[in-house]
Amino acid sequence: MTVARHSQLIVDQFTRWAKPFSELPIHAEADAMARTLRACALTPDSDVLDVACGPGILACAQAPLSRSVTGVDITPAMIEQAHARQAAAGLENMAWRVGDAIALPFESGSFDRVTTRYSFHHMPDPAATLAEMVRVCRSEGRIVVIDATPSPETQAAYDAMERLRDPSHTSALTLEQLREVGRAAGLREVVVDGYRLEAELSTLADLSDMPALVAMFDADIASGQNRIGVGAWRTRDGINFQFPVSIVAWERSDAAR
Repeated sequence: MTVARHSQLIVDQFTRWAKPFSELPIHAEADAMARTLRACALTPDSDVLDVACGPGILACAQAPLSRSVTGVDITPAMIEQAHARQAAAGLENMAWRVGDAIALPFESGSFDRVTTRYSFHHMPDPAATLAEMVRVCRSEGRIVVIDATPSPETQAAYDAMERLRDPSHTSALTLEQLREVGRAAGLREVVVDGYRLEAELSTLADLSDMPALVAMFDADIASGQNRIGVGAWRTRDGINFQFPVSIVAWERSDAAR
C-alpha cells in the first residue's frame, strides 16, 4: 500500500470517528494522563507540539502547564473537534494545523517538547515519524511517545485484532522495538513508564466489524491463553479488555539525527 493510500485510510477512519473518539472517557483517564504529563516535564516556558493530536485531548491538558501548545493532525475533522475542546476549556495559548506526521509543517528546532499519543501504530514508518519529531525539537528538548506496546509473544495476534477494529492500523511496536527506534535516532532515554487502559469493545469498533471481533475475543477468553495480550473478560454488558500502553521519553542532544 502506498503512503498516500494509507494516509487516506487514516483520514477516512478518523473522519467517521472524530466525535465519538473525542468523547471516549478512556482518552482522558486520570492516571494515564497524569503519567503522561509527568513524562513530558512541562515548564511555564515550554513550547509544545502534539503530533497526530486527534481531538486535542493531550494538547489541551498540556496547555495550562506550558507557554504555548500547537496540535497537528492529518484529519481536518479531528482538528475541528480540537478547536471545540479548546473553546470549551477557555484556553488561549493554543494553535492547530492540519498536517502529516511524516512531513511536519514547522521549521527545525521550533519546540521544547514534541509529543504523540496513540498514533505510532498508525504509522507505516515509525522511525521516519520520530525523525520528524526530532527535527522540530530544540536541542535539549524532550520527545515523548505514548502507544500500545504488546509483548513479542502477543504482537501478531494483537495486530490482527487491531486491523479488524481499525483498517488504518499498521503494527504496534513492542516496548523494546520502540526503545530501539529512539536509540537509532541518537536520543537519550529519560523515562520509561506504562499503564493498562481498560476499554469496552462495543465502544471502539463499527457494528459491521463487531461479529468478527467478538468471535476473536471469545476464542481468546475460552482458551485461557491471553494470546492477544489484553487480558479480555466478559461482563454482563459485553467484552472488556486492557490496552498495554507504554510511555517513552527521550531528550534530544546536538548529536541526535
